[in-house]
Formats: sequence, C-alpha cells, structure tokens
Amino acid sequence: MHEMGIAQQLVTIALDAIPDDIENPRVEKMNLRIGKLAAVVAHSLSFCLEVITRNTPLEGAELIIDEVPVCLHCESCNHEWQTDTPAFGCPACKNGQVTMISGREIEISSIELADDQTIEK
Repeated sequence: MHEMGIAQQLVTIALDAIPDDIENPRVEKMNLRIGKLAAVVAHSLSFCLEVITRNTPLEGAELIIDEVPVCLHCESCNHEWQTDTPAFGCPACKNGQVTMISGREIEISSIELADDQTIEK
C-alpha cells in the first residue's frame, strides 16, 4: 500500500508548514489536490493519515480531497482537453504528441488551523 508512504510525506510537509510561533497548533482541515492518475485510493490514504497523525497537531483533521482531472496539451495543434480514458491521442488533429498538464499531482493546497488561520502552499 503506497498510500502509507504518501501519508507520511504529507504529514511531514504539513507539520513543516505550521509556523513555529504558533503555540499548540491544531489542524482542522487538510486540503489536498490529487490527480486522477496518481493511483491514490482516498479511503486508504485517509486511514493511513488517521493512524500516523495520532498525537500530532494533525490528529482528527478533516481530509478534503479535490480530484484533479487529466488535462492534456497537443504539441502539434495546441489543443487542450480533459480525458477520462487512457487514449492520449489528440481529438482535434489525431496526433499522439501530447503533454500531460495535470492529473498526476499529489499536493497539499492548504491546511486550516483551529484558530481560523489558513496556511496556503
């Protein structure tokens, strides 16, 4: 289960983002952006985060996941589109030279502290 490794990295990043001058911080929400092709099972990630955040400022934080669609760009005709299928040929010109713009990311977009402070990444 690679979600445990992802959860550990997310916790490290989130804890490092909390300013040192905040006494006894408590995170209420952790907002994530996860691409559709990142192969992350949300339920598994949530479980792993629940386990490894015990006795940390992240314990009990609500996990909000924004699923990022797969967006592609055609290098030949500059067409951009979203897809839900693994066929990555350009629908406009049928060329196969495409660049993925989004869909594989795993990132913290923000964490919200109990005293209504938000930390943007």
